[in-house]
Amino acid sequence: MDDMNATDWFSKPGDSIRAVMQRRLLTAEQVADKLDGGLALLRSLLDGSHRIDRTVADGLAGVLGASPAFWLKRQENFEKALDRAVAAVAKDDIDDFIQNVPSPGKRPKGKMTDARRAEEVRKRLVYFSVPSPKSWSEHYGRLIGRTDFRSSSAYETKEEAVLLWLRRGELEADLIKTKDWKVGNLEDRLQAIKELSMLKFPEQFLPKLRTILAGAGVALAVVKAPDGCRASGATRLVTPDKALILVSFRHRSDDQFWFTLFHEIGHLVLHHAQTFVDTDEMLMDDREDEANLYARRCIVPDEKMEEFETLTEDRDRVLRFSVRSKMAAGLTVGQLQKRRIIGPDKLNYLKRRWSWEEIAPVVT
Repeated sequence: MDDMNATDWFSKPGDSIRAVMQRRLLTAEQVADKLDGGLALLRSLLDGSHRIDRTVADGLAGVLGASPAFWLKRQENFEKALDRAVAAVAKDDIDDFIQNVPSPGKRPKGKMTDARRAEEVRKRLVYFSVPSPKSWSEHYGRLIGRTDFRSSSAYETKEEAVLLWLRRGELEADLIKTKDWKVGNLEDRLQAIKELSMLKFPEQFLPKLRTILAGAGVALAVVKAPDGCRASGATRLVTPDKALILVSFRHRSDDQFWFTLFHEIGHLVLHHAQTFVDTDEMLMDDREDEANLYARRCIVPDEKMEEFETLTEDRDRVLRFSVRSKMAAGLTVGQLQKRRIIGPDKLNYLKRRWSWEEIAPVVT
């Protein structure tokens, strides 16, 4: 970043962990299996929220190589550099930074001591992996302005909550090994993706879906939206060779989930992997119309439209059409309702609905 210099730059130990994983072609699961604390520990090491102590250093040495002393020194160097970065934040900027940048934890209340203010600055620099307030503004402060929110009114989606959700999605993308992002490879996988809707539970189809998307350079992250964030899906390019689809399972039914997924795929394919955040209340524009049309055609392609439009509330006909189309009946019902061929209260029992207990194993 432009304002990085020797006094305020820092690199988290997680950067070294990630680099070794990439070099050795290790997946997050392979590394996590060898660490006490598993995937939760690996996540916190990558995002910088967990300190490397002797036990963790021993575990990292065992799975990634280098000595425990190396990993302990890496942590020490990080903390010293982070101290310098915090100290470099001008006193006049501290309060504004704390106020304007969302915190991964609870916001402090009441008057803060200088030590607490420094800790609040530290948390934000680490979570967003930026060395200074200026760097945060350049990378994240402008993000909201460049983001297309599918929302009818700005106040219904809080920017702070959205930023935290998107950042968590970025961190999850770090855990997912992908091939290089290629639009053509993604389009080649659309039918295979739709067929996964026939699997009943998220824990059955999500691992397969992640693998298929990763082969096209897309990391699929599932993150429950925090309070104030009404997003169901988002897309962005997290690196030049990795795209992100972020979903929240805000609506716990199969027709909503798969339509949202194909809508986000539409943004990636049609709109050059720009950043989009899609919320409950739609403010339609040309690009949203295009993504919606793309999703509809993924679910019911043009060559099946004539037959689809003859469907009624006849359960057996809907089931036969769905089987021939190799997709869950809920997707057919959802499209029949959206196109007003049947009423919104018809055939809903054919949709699959999931409890949070069923979704929780695949939500971070």
